[in-house]
Amino acid sequence: MFAVFALITTQALLGAVDNLWHHEITERLPAKRAAANELALHSARELIYAFVFLGLAWFRWQGVWAVLIAVVMLAEVIITLLDFTLEDKTRRLPAFERVLHTILALNFGAVLALLGPVLGSWWRLSSVVVPVYYGAISWVFTVFGVGVFAWAVRNAVAVLKLRRPPQWSRNPILVGMKLAPRTVLVSGATGFIGGHLVRRLLVRGDRVIVLTRDADHALDRFGPHVQIVANLNDLGNDTKIDAIVNLAGAPILGFPWTQARRATLMGSRVKTTRALVGLMGRLTRPPRVFVSASAIGYYGVRGNEWLDENSAPSCDFQSLLCQEWESAAAAAEGLGARVVRLRIGMVLGRDGGALPQLLMPVRLFAGAVTGRGNQWVSWIHIADLVRLFEFSLDTPTVQGPVNAVAPMAVTHRQFQRALASVLHRPLWLRVPAFILRTMLGEMAQLLVDGQHVVPRRANEAGFTFRFRQLNGALAQLLDDRRAASVASATAVH
Repeated sequence: MFAVFALITTQALLGAVDNLWHHEITERLPAKRAAANELALHSARELIYAFVFLGLAWFRWQGVWAVLIAVVMLAEVIITLLDFTLEDKTRRLPAFERVLHTILALNFGAVLALLGPVLGSWWRLSSVVVPVYYGAISWVFTVFGVGVFAWAVRNAVAVLKLRRPPQWSRNPILVGMKLAPRTVLVSGATGFIGGHLVRRLLVRGDRVIVLTRDADHALDRFGPHVQIVANLNDLGNDTKIDAIVNLAGAPILGFPWTQARRATLMGSRVKTTRALVGLMGRLTRPPRVFVSASAIGYYGVRGNEWLDENSAPSCDFQSLLCQEWESAAAAAEGLGARVVRLRIGMVLGRDGGALPQLLMPVRLFAGAVTGRGNQWVSWIHIADLVRLFEFSLDTPTVQGPVNAVAPMAVTHRQFQRALASVLHRPLWLRVPAFILRTMLGEMAQLLVDGQHVVPRRANEAGFTFRFRQLNGALAQLLDDRRAASVASATAVH
Protein backbone atom coordinates (compact mmCIF):
# COMPACT_ATOMS: atom_id res chain seq x y z
CA MET A 1 0.00 0.00 0.00
CA PHE A 2 2.86 2.39 0.62
CA ALA A 3 3.77 2.40 -3.08
CA VAL A 4 0.11 3.14 -3.88
CA PHE A 5 0.13 5.98 -1.35
CA ALA A 6 3.30 7.43 -2.88
CA LEU A 7 1.83 7.43 -6.38
CA ILE A 8 -1.48 8.94 -5.20
CA THR A 9 0.46 11.66 -3.36
CA THR A 10 2.33 12.42 -6.60
CA GLN A 11 -1.03 12.55 -8.40
CA ALA A 12 -2.38 15.00 -5.81
CA LEU A 13 0.60 17.35 -6.07
CA LEU A 14 0.66 17.35 -9.87
CA GLY A 15 -3.10 17.87 -9.94
CA ALA A 16 -2.74 20.83 -7.57
CA VAL A 17 -0.19 22.43 -9.92
CA ASP A 18 -2.54 21.88 -12.87
CA ASN A 19 -5.50 23.38 -11.01
CA LEU A 20 -3.72 26.40 -9.60
CA TRP A 21 -1.60 27.37 -12.60
CA HIS A 22 -3.77 26.44 -15.57
CA HIS A 23 -7.34 26.44 -14.31
CA GLU A 24 -7.08 29.38 -11.91
CA ILE A 25 -4.20 31.72 -12.73
CA THR A 26 -3.81 31.28 -16.49
CA GLU A 27 -7.32 30.44 -17.73
CA ARG A 28 -9.44 31.73 -14.78
CA LEU A 29 -12.03 29.06 -15.53
CA PRO A 30 -14.40 29.88 -12.62
CA ALA A 31 -15.04 33.27 -14.26
CA LYS A 32 -15.73 31.93 -17.76
CA ARG A 33 -19.28 31.01 -18.68
CA ALA A 34 -18.03 28.71 -21.46
CA ALA A 35 -16.10 26.66 -18.87
CA ALA A 36 -19.16 25.57 -16.86
CA ASN A 37 -19.18 21.99 -18.21
CA GLU A 38 -15.44 21.60 -17.71
CA LEU A 39 -15.72 22.85 -14.14
CA ALA A 40 -18.57 20.41 -13.49
CA LEU A 41 -16.28 17.54 -14.53
CA HIS A 42 -13.49 18.94 -12.34
CA SER A 43 -15.83 19.09 -9.36
CA ALA A 44 -16.97 15.49 -9.87
CA ARG A 45 -13.37 14.26 -10.20
CA GLU A 46 -12.32 16.17 -7.08
CA LEU A 47 -15.16 14.56 -5.11
CA ILE A 48 -13.86 11.16 -6.23
CA TYR A 49 -10.34 12.02 -5.08
CA ALA A 50 -11.67 13.27 -1.74
CA PHE A 51 -13.38 9.88 -1.24
CA VAL A 52 -10.23 7.99 -2.30
CA PHE A 53 -7.95 9.98 -0.01
CA LEU A 54 -10.15 9.63 3.06
CA GLY A 55 -11.33 6.10 2.26
CA LEU A 56 -7.86 4.62 1.83
CA ALA A 57 -6.35 6.60 4.70
CA TRP A 58 -8.58 5.11 7.39
CA PHE A 59 -10.31 1.97 6.03
CA ARG A 60 -9.70 -1.38 4.33
CA TRP A 61 -12.55 -2.20 1.95
CA GLN A 62 -12.97 -5.97 2.09
CA GLY A 63 -15.19 -8.34 0.11
CA VAL A 64 -17.87 -6.70 -2.01
CA TRP A 65 -16.80 -3.32 -0.65
CA ALA A 66 -13.66 -3.60 -2.75
CA VAL A 67 -15.93 -3.31 -5.79
CA LEU A 68 -16.92 0.16 -4.64
CA ILE A 69 -13.30 1.32 -4.78
CA ALA A 70 -12.89 -0.23 -8.23
CA VAL A 71 -16.05 1.49 -9.51
CA VAL A 72 -14.90 4.84 -8.12
CA MET A 73 -11.52 4.52 -9.83
CA LEU A 74 -13.19 3.54 -13.12
CA ALA A 75 -15.48 6.60 -12.82
CA GLU A 76 -12.37 8.77 -12.42
CA VAL A 77 -10.95 7.37 -15.67
CA ILE A 78 -14.19 8.08 -17.56
CA ILE A 79 -14.48 11.63 -16.17
CA THR A 80 -10.84 12.36 -17.03
CA LEU A 81 -11.31 11.17 -20.63
CA LEU A 82 -14.42 13.35 -20.96
CA ASP A 83 -12.52 16.29 -19.46
CA PHE A 84 -9.59 15.91 -21.88
CA THR A 85 -11.99 15.72 -24.82
CA LEU A 86 -13.96 18.77 -23.69
CA GLU A 87 -10.81 20.83 -23.08
CA ASP A 88 -9.62 20.16 -26.63
CA LYS A 89 -12.94 21.41 -27.99
CA THR A 90 -13.36 24.54 -25.86
CA ARG A 91 -9.87 25.99 -25.41
CA ARG A 92 -6.35 25.73 -26.73
CA LEU A 93 -4.16 23.98 -24.19
CA PRO A 94 -0.57 25.21 -23.79
CA ALA A 95 2.26 22.71 -24.20
CA PHE A 96 2.98 22.55 -20.46
CA GLU A 97 -0.63 21.64 -19.66
CA ARG A 98 -0.64 18.88 -22.28
CA VAL A 99 2.61 17.46 -20.89
CA LEU A 100 1.23 17.63 -17.36
CA HIS A 101 -1.95 15.82 -18.43
CA THR A 102 0.16 13.08 -20.01
CA ILE A 103 2.18 12.63 -16.82
CA LEU A 104 -1.02 12.56 -14.75
CA ALA A 105 -2.52 9.90 -17.01
CA LEU A 106 0.62 7.72 -16.82
CA ASN A 107 0.86 8.13 -13.07
CA PHE A 108 -2.80 7.22 -12.60
CA GLY A 109 -2.27 4.13 -14.74
CA ALA A 110 0.54 3.14 -12.37
CA VAL A 111 -1.81 3.70 -9.42
CA LEU A 112 -4.37 1.35 -10.97
CA ALA A 113 -1.68 -1.24 -11.74
CA LEU A 114 -0.55 -1.32 -8.10
CA LEU A 115 -4.00 -0.96 -6.56
CA GLY A 116 -5.52 -3.79 -8.63
CA PRO A 117 -3.77 -6.63 -6.77
CA VAL A 118 -4.57 -4.98 -3.44
CA LEU A 119 -8.28 -4.82 -4.31
CA GLY A 120 -8.07 -8.47 -5.44
CA SER A 121 -6.71 -9.53 -2.05
CA TRP A 122 -9.41 -7.50 -0.28
CA TRP A 123 -12.08 -9.13 -2.49
CA ARG A 124 -11.20 -12.56 -1.11
CA LEU A 125 -11.82 -11.43 2.49
CA SER A 126 -15.13 -11.21 4.34
CA SER A 127 -17.32 -8.26 3.30
CA VAL A 128 -16.65 -5.62 5.93
CA VAL A 129 -15.06 -2.16 6.12
CA VAL A 130 -12.20 -2.41 8.59
CA PRO A 131 -10.70 0.69 10.25
CA VAL A 132 -6.94 0.98 9.71
CA TYR A 133 -4.23 3.48 10.66
CA TYR A 134 -1.08 4.21 8.66
CA GLY A 135 0.37 6.80 11.01
CA ALA A 136 1.41 10.08 9.39
CA ILE A 137 0.19 8.88 6.00
CA SER A 138 -3.39 8.72 7.28
CA TRP A 139 -3.20 12.33 8.44
CA VAL A 140 -1.52 13.58 5.26
CA PHE A 141 -4.22 11.91 3.18
CA THR A 142 -6.85 13.44 5.42
CA VAL A 143 -5.46 16.89 4.67
CA PHE A 144 -5.48 16.07 0.95
CA GLY A 145 -9.05 14.78 1.17
CA VAL A 146 -10.40 17.81 3.00
CA GLY A 147 -8.60 20.18 0.63
CA VAL A 148 -9.84 18.43 -2.50
CA PHE A 149 -13.39 18.28 -1.11
CA ALA A 150 -13.33 22.03 -0.43
CA TRP A 151 -12.08 22.61 -4.00
CA ALA A 152 -14.88 20.39 -5.36
CA VAL A 153 -17.49 22.43 -3.50
CA ARG A 154 -15.90 25.65 -4.69
CA ASN A 155 -16.02 24.51 -8.32
CA ALA A 156 -19.60 23.29 -7.92
CA VAL A 157 -20.64 26.71 -6.63
CA ALA A 158 -18.85 28.32 -9.60
CA VAL A 159 -20.77 26.05 -11.99
CA LEU A 160 -24.09 27.08 -10.45
CA LYS A 161 -23.17 30.75 -10.83
CA LEU A 162 -21.99 30.32 -14.41
CA ARG A 163 -25.16 28.49 -15.40
CA ARG A 164 -27.40 31.24 -14.09
CA PRO A 165 -28.79 33.63 -16.66
CA PRO A 166 -26.24 36.41 -17.33
CA GLN A 167 -26.34 39.49 -15.15
CA TRP A 168 -27.69 41.69 -17.94
CA SER A 169 -30.62 39.27 -18.25
CA ARG A 170 -31.29 38.94 -14.50
CA ASN A 171 -31.06 42.71 -14.10
CA PRO A 172 -32.32 43.92 -17.50
CA ILE A 173 -30.66 46.92 -19.11
CA LEU A 174 -32.96 49.56 -20.47
CA VAL A 175 -31.55 50.88 -23.73
CA GLY A 176 -32.73 54.32 -24.83
CA MET A 177 -33.00 55.73 -28.32
CA LYS A 178 -31.43 58.89 -29.74
CA LEU A 179 -31.66 60.44 -33.16
CA ALA A 180 -27.92 61.15 -33.05
CA PRO A 181 -26.37 58.85 -30.44
CA ARG A 182 -22.84 59.45 -29.28
CA THR A 183 -20.26 56.69 -29.02
CA VAL A 184 -18.45 56.59 -25.68
CA LEU A 185 -15.48 54.35 -24.97
CA VAL A 186 -15.28 53.35 -21.30
CA SER A 187 -12.22 51.71 -19.75
CA GLY A 188 -12.68 49.98 -16.40
CA ALA A 189 -16.33 49.43 -17.31
CA THR A 190 -16.70 46.15 -15.42
CA GLY A 191 -15.83 47.78 -12.10
CA PHE A 192 -18.28 49.19 -9.56
CA ILE A 193 -18.36 52.74 -10.93
CA GLY A 194 -17.98 51.67 -14.56
CA GLY A 195 -20.92 49.28 -14.37
CA HIS A 196 -23.26 52.02 -13.16
CA LEU A 197 -21.96 54.50 -15.72
CA VAL A 198 -22.29 52.13 -18.71
CA ARG A 199 -25.90 51.35 -17.78
CA ARG A 200 -26.67 55.06 -17.51
CA LEU A 201 -25.10 55.81 -20.89
CA LEU A 202 -27.14 53.04 -22.49
CA VAL A 203 -30.34 54.39 -20.93
CA ARG A 204 -29.51 57.76 -22.48
CA GLY A 205 -29.26 56.13 -25.89
CA ASP A 206 -25.47 56.40 -26.26
CA ARG A 207 -23.45 53.67 -27.91
CA VAL A 208 -20.80 52.21 -25.61
CA ILE A 209 -17.48 50.54 -26.37
CA VAL A 210 -16.16 48.66 -23.34
CA LEU A 211 -12.39 48.27 -23.01
CA THR A 212 -11.65 45.37 -20.65
CA ARG A 213 -9.16 42.62 -20.00
CA ASP A 214 -12.01 40.29 -19.01
CA ALA A 215 -14.32 39.98 -22.00
CA ASP A 216 -16.35 37.19 -20.35
CA HIS A 217 -17.13 39.38 -17.36
CA ALA A 218 -18.12 42.27 -19.61
CA LEU A 219 -20.34 39.98 -21.68
CA ASP A 220 -22.03 38.74 -18.50
CA ARG A 221 -22.66 42.29 -17.27
CA PHE A 222 -23.70 44.01 -20.48
CA GLY A 223 -24.44 41.31 -23.06
CA PRO A 224 -25.06 42.44 -26.64
CA HIS A 225 -25.80 46.03 -25.61
CA VAL A 226 -22.15 47.11 -25.84
CA GLN A 227 -19.17 46.53 -28.08
CA ILE A 228 -16.42 44.73 -26.16
CA VAL A 229 -12.74 45.11 -27.00
CA ALA A 230 -9.84 43.58 -25.12
CA ASN A 231 -7.14 45.49 -26.99
CA LEU A 232 -7.15 49.03 -28.36
CA ASN A 233 -5.40 47.72 -31.48
CA ASP A 234 -8.69 45.99 -32.34
CA LEU A 235 -10.15 49.43 -33.07
CA GLY A 236 -9.47 50.71 -36.55
CA ASN A 237 -8.32 54.26 -37.27
CA ASP A 238 -11.73 55.08 -38.72
CA THR A 239 -13.63 54.04 -35.56
CA LYS A 240 -16.11 56.70 -34.52
CA ILE A 241 -15.64 57.66 -30.86
CA ASP A 242 -17.10 60.90 -29.54
CA ALA A 243 -15.87 60.68 -25.94
CA ILE A 244 -13.69 58.56 -23.69
CA VAL A 245 -14.21 57.85 -20.01
CA ASN A 246 -11.14 56.40 -18.32
CA LEU A 247 -11.81 54.43 -15.12
CA ALA A 248 -9.10 51.77 -15.37
CA GLY A 249 -6.87 51.14 -12.37
CA ALA A 250 -6.00 48.43 -9.84
CA PRO A 251 -7.68 48.85 -6.42
CA ILE A 252 -5.53 51.07 -4.24
CA LEU A 253 -6.74 49.59 -0.93
CA GLY A 254 -5.67 45.97 -0.64
CA PHE A 255 -2.14 44.64 -0.67
CA PRO A 256 0.56 46.66 1.17
CA TRP A 257 2.28 49.33 -0.86
CA THR A 258 5.49 47.46 -1.55
CA GLN A 259 7.66 48.67 -4.42
CA ALA A 260 6.11 46.04 -6.69
CA ARG A 261 2.58 47.01 -5.62
CA ARG A 262 3.31 50.71 -6.19
CA ALA A 263 4.52 49.90 -9.68
CA THR A 264 1.31 47.95 -10.34
CA LEU A 265 -0.90 50.76 -9.07
CA MET A 266 1.00 53.34 -11.10
CA GLY A 267 1.21 51.25 -14.25
CA SER A 268 -2.44 50.20 -14.25
CA ARG A 269 -3.45 53.87 -14.32
CA VAL A 270 -0.75 55.65 -16.25
CA LYS A 271 -0.16 53.04 -18.95
CA THR A 272 -3.85 52.66 -19.70
CA THR A 273 -4.33 56.42 -19.81
CA ARG A 274 -1.39 56.86 -22.17
CA ALA A 275 -2.72 54.05 -24.36
CA LEU A 276 -6.08 55.80 -24.59
CA VAL A 277 -4.39 59.08 -25.53
CA GLY A 278 -2.39 57.14 -28.11
CA LEU A 279 -5.64 55.79 -29.56
CA MET A 280 -6.98 59.34 -29.81
CA GLY A 281 -3.85 60.35 -31.70
CA ARG A 282 -4.30 57.73 -34.43
CA LEU A 283 -8.06 58.03 -34.93
CA THR A 284 -9.13 59.83 -38.08
CA ARG A 285 -11.47 61.94 -35.98
CA PRO A 286 -10.21 62.12 -32.38
CA PRO A 287 -12.78 62.27 -29.54
CA ARG A 288 -13.57 65.79 -28.40
CA VAL A 289 -14.00 64.89 -24.71
CA PHE A 290 -11.75 62.88 -22.40
CA VAL A 291 -13.02 62.34 -18.84
CA SER A 292 -10.48 60.61 -16.64
CA ALA A 293 -10.91 59.42 -13.08
CA SER A 294 -8.51 60.56 -10.41
CA ALA A 295 -8.88 60.65 -6.62
CA ILE A 296 -8.87 63.10 -3.76
CA GLY A 297 -5.65 61.39 -2.71
CA TYR A 298 -4.17 64.03 -5.05
CA TYR A 299 -4.18 66.44 -2.09
CA GLY A 300 -2.36 64.09 0.29
CA VAL A 301 -2.70 64.25 4.06
CA ARG A 302 -3.81 67.79 4.97
CA GLY A 303 -5.56 67.60 8.36
CA ASN A 304 -8.48 70.03 8.71
CA GLU A 305 -7.56 72.18 5.70
CA TRP A 306 -10.46 72.77 3.30
CA LEU A 307 -9.37 71.66 -0.14
CA ASP A 308 -10.76 72.76 -3.48
CA GLU A 309 -9.48 72.25 -7.01
CA ASN A 310 -6.90 75.01 -6.62
CA SER A 311 -5.23 73.36 -3.62
CA ALA A 312 -1.70 72.12 -4.19
CA PRO A 313 -0.81 68.41 -4.25
CA SER A 314 1.40 66.70 -1.71
CA CYS A 315 4.50 64.53 -1.98
CA ASP A 316 3.26 61.23 -0.51
CA PHE A 317 2.60 58.20 -2.70
CA GLN A 318 -1.16 58.56 -3.13
CA SER A 319 -0.66 62.15 -4.25
CA LEU A 320 2.19 61.30 -6.63
CA LEU A 321 0.05 58.49 -8.06
CA CYS A 322 -2.80 60.89 -8.83
CA GLN A 323 -0.43 63.51 -10.23
CA GLU A 324 1.06 61.03 -12.70
CA TRP A 325 -2.41 59.78 -13.60
CA GLU A 326 -3.70 63.30 -14.28
CA SER A 327 -0.57 64.28 -16.16
CA ALA A 328 -1.05 61.35 -18.53
CA ALA A 329 -4.68 62.40 -19.10
CA ALA A 330 -3.74 66.04 -19.67
CA ALA A 331 -1.76 64.98 -22.75
CA ALA A 332 -5.11 64.61 -24.55
CA GLU A 333 -5.44 68.40 -24.50
CA GLY A 334 -2.67 68.52 -27.10
CA LEU A 335 -5.02 66.61 -29.44
CA GLY A 336 -7.72 69.24 -29.08
CA ALA A 337 -9.83 67.36 -26.54
CA ARG A 338 -11.60 68.88 -23.56
CA VAL A 339 -10.11 67.01 -20.61
CA VAL A 340 -11.93 66.64 -17.29
CA ARG A 341 -10.18 65.04 -14.32
CA LEU A 342 -12.65 63.89 -11.68
CA ARG A 343 -11.00 63.62 -8.26
CA ILE A 344 -13.26 61.04 -6.64
CA GLY A 345 -13.81 60.61 -2.92
CA MET A 346 -15.24 57.61 -1.07
CA VAL A 347 -18.04 56.26 -3.28
CA LEU A 348 -21.10 54.89 -1.48
CA GLY A 349 -23.21 52.24 -3.20
CA ARG A 350 -25.07 49.17 -2.08
CA ASP A 351 -23.48 46.86 -4.67
CA GLY A 352 -19.84 47.83 -4.40
CA GLY A 353 -17.36 50.42 -3.28
CA ALA A 354 -16.54 50.91 0.37
CA LEU A 355 -20.01 50.73 1.93
CA PRO A 356 -20.58 46.93 2.04
CA GLN A 357 -17.20 46.41 3.75
CA LEU A 358 -17.84 49.24 6.20
CA LEU A 359 -21.27 47.90 7.12
CA MET A 360 -20.15 44.33 7.83
CA PRO A 361 -18.30 44.88 11.15
CA VAL A 362 -21.04 47.20 12.34
CA ARG A 363 -23.65 44.51 11.61
CA LEU A 364 -21.56 42.07 13.68
CA PHE A 365 -21.49 44.46 16.68
CA ALA A 366 -17.83 45.19 15.95
CA GLY A 367 -18.12 48.75 14.67
CA ALA A 368 -15.05 50.76 15.55
CA VAL A 369 -13.57 54.23 15.34
CA THR A 370 -10.15 54.25 13.73
CA GLY A 371 -7.55 56.44 15.35
CA ARG A 372 -8.89 59.59 17.00
CA GLY A 373 -11.86 59.64 14.62
CA ASN A 374 -11.44 63.28 13.65
CA GLN A 375 -10.03 62.53 10.20
CA TRP A 376 -12.30 63.79 7.42
CA VAL A 377 -14.28 61.52 5.11
CA SER A 378 -15.15 63.13 1.78
CA TRP A 379 -17.81 60.88 0.23
CA ILE A 380 -20.22 60.80 -2.71
CA HIS A 381 -23.32 58.76 -3.55
CA ILE A 382 -22.85 56.55 -6.62
CA ALA A 383 -25.88 58.13 -8.32
CA ASP A 384 -24.40 61.62 -7.94
CA LEU A 385 -21.04 60.40 -9.19
CA VAL A 386 -22.59 58.90 -12.34
CA ARG A 387 -24.53 62.14 -12.90
CA LEU A 388 -21.28 64.10 -12.48
CA PHE A 389 -19.66 61.97 -15.18
CA GLU A 390 -22.65 62.74 -17.40
CA PHE A 391 -22.40 66.42 -16.54
CA SER A 392 -18.70 66.41 -17.44
CA LEU A 393 -19.42 64.75 -20.78
CA ASP A 394 -22.27 67.10 -21.65
CA THR A 395 -21.13 70.50 -20.36
CA PRO A 396 -18.62 72.26 -22.65
CA THR A 397 -17.54 74.68 -19.93
CA VAL A 398 -16.39 71.94 -17.54
CA GLN A 399 -12.67 71.36 -17.90
CA GLY A 400 -9.68 70.47 -15.75
CA PRO A 401 -9.88 69.06 -12.22
CA VAL A 402 -13.30 68.62 -10.60
CA ASN A 403 -13.74 67.33 -7.07
CA ALA A 404 -16.28 64.48 -7.14
CA VAL A 405 -17.44 64.64 -3.52
CA ALA A 406 -20.64 65.60 -1.77
CA PRO A 407 -20.76 69.14 -0.31
CA MET A 408 -21.05 67.92 3.30
CA ALA A 409 -17.93 66.02 4.38
CA VAL A 410 -18.03 64.33 7.80
CA THR A 411 -15.44 63.09 10.25
CA HIS A 412 -14.72 59.39 10.50
CA ARG A 413 -16.38 59.23 13.92
CA GLN A 414 -19.51 60.87 12.52
CA PHE A 415 -19.50 58.46 9.60
CA GLN A 416 -19.27 55.42 11.88
CA ARG A 417 -22.00 56.79 14.15
CA ALA A 418 -24.28 57.21 11.14
CA LEU A 419 -23.70 53.58 10.13
CA ALA A 420 -24.32 52.37 13.68
CA SER A 421 -27.53 54.42 13.81
CA VAL A 422 -28.75 52.90 10.57
CA LEU A 423 -28.16 49.35 11.82
CA HIS A 424 -29.18 49.99 15.43
CA ARG A 425 -25.82 48.77 16.66
CA PRO A 426 -23.46 50.11 19.31
CA LEU A 427 -20.21 51.84 18.39
CA TRP A 428 -17.92 50.88 21.22
CA LEU A 429 -14.58 49.80 19.75
CA ARG A 430 -11.56 51.92 18.91
CA VAL A 431 -8.58 50.84 16.80
CA PRO A 432 -5.45 52.84 17.66
CA ALA A 433 -3.87 54.46 14.63
CA PHE A 434 -0.38 53.14 15.43
CA ILE A 435 -1.58 49.55 14.97
CA LEU A 436 -2.74 50.22 11.43
CA ARG A 437 0.36 52.27 10.63
CA THR A 438 2.55 49.41 11.86
CA MET A 439 0.62 46.79 9.89
CA LEU A 440 -0.05 48.69 6.68
CA GLY A 441 2.71 51.26 6.46
CA GLU A 442 1.94 54.26 4.25
CA MET A 443 -1.28 52.62 3.03
CA ALA A 444 -2.71 53.28 6.51
CA GLN A 445 -3.19 56.89 5.37
CA LEU A 446 -6.33 55.74 3.58
CA LEU A 447 -7.83 54.68 6.92
CA VAL A 448 -6.41 56.99 9.58
CA ASP A 449 -5.85 60.22 7.64
CA GLY A 450 -8.29 62.10 5.47
CA GLN A 451 -9.00 65.16 3.38
CA HIS A 452 -11.76 67.74 3.80
CA VAL A 453 -12.55 68.25 0.12
CA VAL A 454 -15.22 70.57 -1.29
CA PRO A 455 -16.73 70.41 -4.82
CA ARG A 456 -16.22 74.08 -5.69
CA ARG A 457 -16.05 73.72 -9.47
CA ALA A 458 -19.04 71.40 -9.69
CA ASN A 459 -21.11 73.89 -7.70
CA GLU A 460 -19.92 76.84 -9.80
CA ALA A 461 -20.72 74.98 -13.03
CA GLY A 462 -24.32 74.49 -11.89
CA PHE A 463 -24.25 70.81 -10.91
CA THR A 464 -26.90 69.91 -8.33
CA PHE A 465 -26.15 67.18 -5.82
CA ARG A 466 -29.16 65.04 -4.95
CA PHE A 467 -27.44 63.60 -1.89
CA ARG A 468 -25.76 66.39 -0.01
CA GLN A 469 -25.87 64.88 3.49
CA LEU A 470 -24.74 61.46 4.64
CA ASN A 471 -27.94 60.46 6.44
CA GLY A 472 -30.09 60.92 3.36
CA ALA A 473 -27.59 59.03 1.21
CA LEU A 474 -27.55 56.06 3.60
CA ALA A 475 -31.34 56.08 3.82
CA GLN A 476 -31.65 55.79 0.06
CA LEU A 477 -28.91 53.20 -0.32
CA LEU A 478 -29.98 50.81 2.40
CA ASP A 479 -33.70 51.29 1.71
CA ASP A 480 -35.22 49.21 4.45
CA ARG A 481 -37.17 49.96 7.63
CA ARG A 482 -34.05 50.72 9.59
CA ALA A 483 -32.72 52.98 6.84
CA ALA A 484 -36.02 54.81 6.66
CA SER A 485 -35.44 55.98 10.19
CA VAL A 486 -32.12 57.57 9.29
CA ALA A 487 -33.74 60.69 7.88
CA SER A 488 -35.17 61.44 11.31
CA ALA A 489 -32.10 60.33 13.21
CA THR A 490 -29.79 62.74 14.93
CA ALA A 491 -28.13 64.90 12.27
CA VAL A 492 -24.44 64.47 11.64
CA HIS A 493 -22.57 67.42 13.03
